[in-house]
Amino acid sequence: MTQITPLKKTSRKPKIAFQRNEMSLILDVYGRLVMSGQAKDYAIGAYKDQAVFAIFRRHAETPNWTVVKTPALARMQGAYSVLGAQGQVLKRGRELKQVLAVFETRKFENVR
Repeated sequence: MTQITPLKKTSRKPKIAFQRNEMSLILDVYGRLVMSGQAKDYAIGAYKDQAVFAIFRRHAETPNWTVVKTPALARMQGAYSVLGAQGQVLKRGRELKQVLAVFETRKFENVR
């Protein structure tokens, strides 16, 4: 007979993720970017130290904008930040709604 070895229990650390109300705010902004033709795809990542929502103009490129939630920075700079395509910080703050206001400015309009 073969001997059965039990599976090892792995201690999985909890991952940081966006809450439902945060996702609602982010998807509202994403929907407006899609309607204006500035975004076509998105990706969500949940890691042990941060949560990421990446917005792509085309699905085969690097993200144009990235919304990042890092709870470890909540008391210092604010837990939320919006990063540009090259990784530059466009806006950082303690409240997501205030940080997402960076998308309300006219600098994100397409120039033709």
